[in-house]
Amino acid sequence: MMLNRNGSQASMPGPAECFTGQVRIDPIHLQAQAPSRITSALVTFEPGARTNWHTHPLGQLLIVTAGKGWTQCEGEARVEVSAGDSIWCPPGHKHWHGATDRTAMSHIAVQEMLDGSNVTWLEPVTEPQYLEG
Repeated sequence: MMLNRNGSQASMPGPAECFTGQVRIDPIHLQAQAPSRITSALVTFEPGARTNWHTHPLGQLLIVTAGKGWTQCEGEARVEVSAGDSIWCPPGHKHWHGATDRTAMSHIAVQEMLDGSNVTWLEPVTEPQYLEG
C-alpha cells in the first residue's frame, strides 16, 4: 500500500504554458506505479482561470468538488458544472475546463498514462472562447 498523507506533497502553481489565470495543483497521485497508469490531482481555479485546450490519450474523469466552473469540448457549447458533478472526456477529445468568470472551482482530475504521457497541451483558450463559449 502507498499512503500519501494530506499535506505531504507540496502544492504547485499551474504552469503558465498550460493554464490562464491563477491555478493551484495539489498532487493526489502524480506518479503512476506500474502496472497502474493512473495519475490524479486536485486542481483549483480562481475566477477567470482555465486550462488550455488539451486532449488525453486514454480520456479523463473530472469530479467537481467545490464551486462552479465551465467546460467545453471542441465544436460543442460551453457547459456549466457544479460541485458534485462528474465529467468524462473521451480519449483524444479536445476540451478545456476551469472556473467561471465570477466563481472559483475545484475538481479532482483522474487520467491514465500512455507511453509516458497523460495529456497533450494545445493552444490557450481565447478570452472570447472562454466568455462566449
